[in-house]
Amino acid sequence: MSRPRLPLPPYPVARLGNDADDYHGELVADPYRWLEDADSAETAAFVRAQNELTAAYLEGVPTREAIRRRVEELWSFSRYSVPFERGGRWFQLRNSGLQDQDVLFVMAAPDGEGRVLLDPNLLSEDGTVAVGPFEVSPDGRLLAYAASSAGSDWQTWHVRSVEDGGDLDDRIEWCKFSGASWLRDGSGFFYTAPEPPELGSELQAQSRYGRVFLHRLGTPQTADELVFETADEPEWGSAGTVTDDGRYLVVSIERGTFPESQLHVLDLERRELGFRPIVADFSAIAELVTNVGSTFFVLTGYQAERRRVVAIELGDDASAAPPARWREVIAEGAATLAAAHHCGEHLVCHYLEDAHSVLRIHDLEGDFVRVVPLRGLVSLFDDGVSDSIQGRPGAPLVYFKVTSFLEPGSIWSHDLGSGETSIVRPSEAPFDPEAYVTELVFALSDDGTNVPLFVSRRRDVTATGDVPVLMHGYGGFNVSITPSFGVSMAVWMERGGVFAEAVLRGGGEYGKAWHDAGRLANKQNVFDDFCACARYFTHSGWSRPDRVAICGGSNGGLLVGACITQHPELFGAAVAEVGVLDMLRYHKFTIGWAWTSDFGDPDDPGQYPWPRAYSPLHHVVAGTKYPPTLVMTGDHDDRVVPGHSLKFAAALQAAVAGLPDAGPILLRVETSAGHGAGKPTYKQIAERADVLAFLEAAITSSSASFIPTTAV
Repeated sequence: MSRPRLPLPPYPVARLGNDADDYHGELVADPYRWLEDADSAETAAFVRAQNELTAAYLEGVPTREAIRRRVEELWSFSRYSVPFERGGRWFQLRNSGLQDQDVLFVMAAPDGEGRVLLDPNLLSEDGTVAVGPFEVSPDGRLLAYAASSAGSDWQTWHVRSVEDGGDLDDRIEWCKFSGASWLRDGSGFFYTAPEPPELGSELQAQSRYGRVFLHRLGTPQTADELVFETADEPEWGSAGTVTDDGRYLVVSIERGTFPESQLHVLDLERRELGFRPIVADFSAIAELVTNVGSTFFVLTGYQAERRRVVAIELGDDASAAPPARWREVIAEGAATLAAAHHCGEHLVCHYLEDAHSVLRIHDLEGDFVRVVPLRGLVSLFDDGVSDSIQGRPGAPLVYFKVTSFLEPGSIWSHDLGSGETSIVRPSEAPFDPEAYVTELVFALSDDGTNVPLFVSRRRDVTATGDVPVLMHGYGGFNVSITPSFGVSMAVWMERGGVFAEAVLRGGGEYGKAWHDAGRLANKQNVFDDFCACARYFTHSGWSRPDRVAICGGSNGGLLVGACITQHPELFGAAVAEVGVLDMLRYHKFTIGWAWTSDFGDPDDPGQYPWPRAYSPLHHVVAGTKYPPTLVMTGDHDDRVVPGHSLKFAAALQAAVAGLPDAGPILLRVETSAGHGAGKPTYKQIAERADVLAFLEAAITSSSASFIPTTAV
């Protein structure tokens, strides 16, 4: 049955250029390369015309305003991060609901009212200056914070007095992907910075990194001490962390985004000894957990698919202790060890079992103490990358945040002595989780692999064969996708839709083998897994292909692009956000060179066939009826440059032009926005409302609309 289409004007004309490249004997045309030049008048005119077309189309969706109002209503609830302590003071991020940026508070107690220490909403008139990483000095007197503008990855570090809230004169510019780690006495901190870009090339210049600096308060950045670099290995990235006792600087070295690392240690009281390795090669991932004197506890993937904790003694010379001399503290188990924290006199271990969180307590000898009770299919990840667990050596209480597809975020504490777990702050969202249900099911991929799929819905929604489904996925870079709450997901479910999160190979949910099965020559498995999940909804009687929509961002945008170009018949709509879509040129911009760990290197004749086989841009075929697709990017995205999305949208529009009942193919380019981090709330609300309006128009047929709900 065909879907009703809103009237769609002709697509903006995209000029066909003559660019082409010879890839190891294959000549590949690139007719839209001119769209890579984000600063050209021609590209600006193209973007303007596309945004006008998209806005006009979405304004014609009858339910758009009702959706936008509900997204805003549901977004407007107080949110809190997990509190943490430094020097007797407590710190916490808060948002009253619709504030564009979260506000940092300082309190006398973890549940205290406190006062504002840093309000990023005062740093710009339009809310587009965000504060990313920040770190409080061990004595609680000083705050180092990194500000970024318009969604860019570039950071500028500042220092603020916690006592009076005033900024010091210290200013550190042109950092990227950097944290800060203070000296024990608070006299300075370590940070990471690449070579600054040439003026005017900030958003597209390749960023090589690998330098750790020490900034001492009251001195200019030009006087900062270069502490560590790998000048002969420009693709090695370094980050420095001062141990909890303040004695050592531990530098972690990574090669791009490969899931492996080295660890080198500098004794800050005996700097003349220089750096000494504790993990000297890239044989596996290695993450510092803590130290007890000169014994370093390390979370490692060495001889442990799902990771373990070992203790390594720091030697007196320049050689690292061989793995045979490592002492195993916590052995590899059936679940994946996502992180370990030194809290009190214990190791608090965050595990993943079928992609949801389990919290286990061990003592420092590795002996099991207890499991901390968590209810249901939940996650302790706060930002999708790092977990939310906060605690300190010697302190008896651990704090953590619990989220799920139905739980917007509640904060809990666990007493390591008594074993008591208590809620500190329940969620304040105007959302009733009891009216919904999440189930974990498994789809069967092409090669027989079971692919986990979280399926969430209103309890009264049943399998009719006609239910609208929105499915999200990522599948890459060892990133674990776990249960999380999103306002747009909640609105989608309120309106009668099913939301599904696919746990795909390429992620880190099941350890190294799961990641390896979805990268390099095996990347096609990720797309096969996602398509298998889409078929699940047809085979199980829930829905049908033209009622199944897919979405994803960044590597997930690649996922969406690859799936609709390989199997357009499986989907009723698609949303590709800030996607990596030109797999032959991705490595030529900003940090793209670092992604060869998952995608392969197009310049390597042996690896070129891998990305060439699935590159979405290069598999758009004229005359193919692609599903309605919304391509989204930000004009300041300096991680996945906008050219990916602009070129892909132009190619899709050209392919469907003139086809009956085809499209729409829409491009939405957000201004003063980047890859997603730091995007102000008002932009997020407008963006999510537009996505839902697009999806409702695309997959609602004349005979079956969304199931009514009394929750709106």
